[in-house]
Amino acid sequence: MSKDKIEDYAIRKERKKATLSRNLILMVDVLVGIVAGAGSLLAFSAVTELVDYTLELSLTAVVASLLGTFVSSLILGTYRPLLRYQYFSIGRRLLVLFFLNTLLFYGLLLVGNYVIPLGYSGKMLLMMAITYFATFFVLFVLYRSVAVLAARAFWGVSTPRSKKERVLIYGVSNVTSNLAMRLEEGSKYKVVGFFNRSSNKGGATISNFTIYHIKDGEQMKRLVQELNLDAIIFTDRGDLLKERDTIVYQIATLGVKSLLAPEISETSPTELARDSVQKIEMEDLLKREVIHHEPEKVWEMYRDKVVMVTGAAGSIGSELVMQLAELPIKQLLLFDIAETPLHNVRLKLKEKYPDLNFVPILGDIRSQNRLDAIFAKYRPNILLHAAAYKHVPLLEENPCEGVLVNVQGSKNIADFCLKYEVERMVMVSTDKAVNPTNVLGATKRAAEIYVQALGKAVEEGKIAGKTTFITTRFGNVLGSQGSVIPLFRDQIAKGGPITVTDPNINRFFMSIHEACSLILEASSVAKETTIFVFDMGEPHKIVDLAENMVRLAGMEPYRDIDIKFTGLRPGEKLYEEKLADGENTIPTNIPKIHIAKVREHNYAELYDTYEALRNTARKIEIEPCVSLLKALIPEYISAPNSPYAHLDKK
Repeated sequence: MSKDKIEDYAIRKERKKATLSRNLILMVDVLVGIVAGAGSLLAFSAVTELVDYTLELSLTAVVASLLGTFVSSLILGTYRPLLRYQYFSIGRRLLVLFFLNTLLFYGLLLVGNYVIPLGYSGKMLLMMAITYFATFFVLFVLYRSVAVLAARAFWGVSTPRSKKERVLIYGVSNVTSNLAMRLEEGSKYKVVGFFNRSSNKGGATISNFTIYHIKDGEQMKRLVQELNLDAIIFTDRGDLLKERDTIVYQIATLGVKSLLAPEISETSPTELARDSVQKIEMEDLLKREVIHHEPEKVWEMYRDKVVMVTGAAGSIGSELVMQLAELPIKQLLLFDIAETPLHNVRLKLKEKYPDLNFVPILGDIRSQNRLDAIFAKYRPNILLHAAAYKHVPLLEENPCEGVLVNVQGSKNIADFCLKYEVERMVMVSTDKAVNPTNVLGATKRAAEIYVQALGKAVEEGKIAGKTTFITTRFGNVLGSQGSVIPLFRDQIAKGGPITVTDPNINRFFMSIHEACSLILEASSVAKETTIFVFDMGEPHKIVDLAENMVRLAGMEPYRDIDIKFTGLRPGEKLYEEKLADGENTIPTNIPKIHIAKVREHNYAELYDTYEALRNTARKIEIEPCVSLLKALIPEYISAPNSPYAHLDKK
């Protein structure tokens, strides 16, 4: 908000109180100008004896001073501030007023000298104008100072007695020098000097401010105590971060604040890092161009459809919801077990898409009764299945829960899609399903196998139904809940270190937006049961990602923010793969989307296996459950550090 607008707001707020009319103040300002005009002319003629104090000249001076003061005051608005809240000082606006008023006064004298004429030279009139400047300056300053004091006394506005904070400014430059001058004009800070990191002796000054040279944090502590400092001010973020572990830490132990100019807000290296990291765009971390899709086919596919999204409050699910809200759909069903996140998505949709027909639904994909009721009531045309457990270490520790959600839950969704004649089911899978080395990858691959086998059985006429089953398989999603990006954000914001499991570990990455765009596009082009594989470019080393985030936050890795390696977690592998051994892909007419040619399974032969998986998982029979996964997925070989490595056939 501009200063003028702030003053207008203050004036409006004060209307209920007794205030001096702005017009009255303007009239008094003009009167001061007239007195200055007449007085300066009288003084000039008396001292120099170069002019005659005639009626014509005096009238010209009065008119010139009246118009000059009136016009300059109107232009600059110097009559508008509430006097009771002013601390009179000669700021930039008043200086402009003095010069503009004098310039107008001189110009009007020239006009009067030409029209009447007065018979004086331009040089003589300029000397009169200079005398007017000095007279007006003195009279205006005296009048306004008295007026401010009187107004504050009359309205009972007390002068604050709180002492100024004593501050020391880091660095010696034009920026810091100007800052010191600006702070000295205010009422909050008392600048006691400048300091920098140097072994030189002090003694030099800038505008009567001493320059102190500090060698280390201990010397800084002594200076803080000697000067009785309340805060130090940095004018550069890099300086503050550079001094994080020395000066900033040392003074913090003494209760002295670190401030950052120009906004002079209390801050710290942690807050600076947090602010910087929050500005990182996920796409900045990709080693390739962002994938963009063509929306025409997607619009046509989803037009006037009832669309259901499972896991609608998760990272992928919520982004799918936001992109679907842009499409001409009939109704959007949001299905999730997480109450608060689902409520947050609901609020966001209400705010951003007030006309959208959507229904938030609490439920569990493991509950067949709940799913049956939802499908029967809403009859979705398209279902996007994003609900899943996704964290490798947690599923290594809880494999039976992984089976119940990722396998049995996906089976439930697929079965009800078939029962209620859903046109398309799109299952979100992962590259961890390729040659899995952990429970997460194995459960996702088991879900893929069931959905694909069911789809093929429908296409071959072995099972009645009309649903097309589609699977999308891609790598890690930048910025998703629980992924490395939010973790690295928090670690950088805390000043480090960043933790990476292994210097050689790498992963394929996509942004959430482009992953969901490709899911929608793949769903619109599939004509049969298909596994789509997204081309994500080259894999990223996680350590490179960490280093890039540090640099994007304006810091230097290993110097400002350290990176430590903690070792691979159970079930974790160094490299992710796009496709399993023996598989291949065929291109589509959509850039970056390929079709995986995978090993097919007979649906009728899978029934007993999935029943056994469900039963052992419900009984929490951990090793039998994992063994059944390994029997179903021969390529599932546990990582050496997995607790299930001993179950692999030697």
